[in-house]
Amino acid sequence: MSQAITPIVMPKWGLEMREGQVVSWLVREGDTIAPGQPLLDIETDKLSNTYEAPDGGLLRRIVAPEGSTLPVKALLAVLAPPEVGDAQVDAFIASYTVPQSDDAADAGKPAFEDVEVQGLRIRHARRGDVGSDTTPVVFLHGFGGDLGNWQFNVDAAAEHSPVVVLDLPGHGQSQIALPAGGLPQLAGLVGDFLQAIGVARAHLVGHSMGGAIAAQLALDRRQMVQSLVLVNSAGLGEDINTDYTRGFVQAQSRRELKGVLQMLFADPALVSSRLVDEVLRYKRLDGVAELLGGLGESLFPDGRQAFLPALALRDAPPMLVVWGAEDRIIPARHARAAPESARVEVLQGAGHMTMLERPSEFNALLRAHVQR
Repeated sequence: MSQAITPIVMPKWGLEMREGQVVSWLVREGDTIAPGQPLLDIETDKLSNTYEAPDGGLLRRIVAPEGSTLPVKALLAVLAPPEVGDAQVDAFIASYTVPQSDDAADAGKPAFEDVEVQGLRIRHARRGDVGSDTTPVVFLHGFGGDLGNWQFNVDAAAEHSPVVVLDLPGHGQSQIALPAGGLPQLAGLVGDFLQAIGVARAHLVGHSMGGAIAAQLALDRRQMVQSLVLVNSAGLGEDINTDYTRGFVQAQSRRELKGVLQMLFADPALVSSRLVDEVLRYKRLDGVAELLGGLGESLFPDGRQAFLPALALRDAPPMLVVWGAEDRIIPARHARAAPESARVEVLQGAGHMTMLERPSEFNALLRAHVQR
């Protein structure tokens, strides 16, 4: 009868998550759960997210109390039909052991790799057979971000496509340096990076500055771009909230930085103290403040976007444009400037970080786009 018992376990979101904290349960014991139903809120070392039920059934037991911090794959709750006795449920819980992780890092393989491109060290990670005939999905983060910005999206994309995610130069754990020049040079480096890891053609998914980089690469090396997904993207209009870009560069204390980071989200409560601490550690690395300041002046001189590559696309690849309706950094009306052939989706209840605030909707849109 144990085969009728379904465990609900701590999910793994992204490449770096090792544990999560149960913030609040959204269901009660005795509820009938449908697949995809929100079950509980979980806080990672970066953000909180709502975990949706992977399976349906009767919720017989909640094992993990609110406030508890548990490793990935630890038992959170148990689903089982009424005919399964309480003693059998208790025995299942008592005998449950956390499975050994199948992560590359825990299997003795590095989760991340470094590759030198144009003399700069670029950190990246891959999921699936990137060298196969299946076109990979490549994620490009925004100004001041890193590959962790895609933590709720990488695994979902890897279910249907090989995936590459990287720290752009000067960001995350890549080398604190930039190629000479502006956006075209950044796009050229991304193109050279893809060639260096054996990717001839890719679905490019770019957020904010990463969207402008993806569009610029489509302008310069159209043959490398199978499709574009632009998320709250730069490059579709001149407007930019320089209170954010300059504030991000100048913030030196936790209090200052938290206020700036809260501009990114429709729900400012998503900015956890751990997220603030992580970003602050990055900003305090030698050379980061100067690098970001120079990059900001190159991309957003006089408080306007200097590069609008998405508007210059004539031979545009298949394109999906996704925006958060409550974006306070780049206005959602910029989505209307996308080519007529593009699919445009504006999601309510999301700010600038749509892929983090509405991951289920975003992941479904990305899957449908890639499969088309």
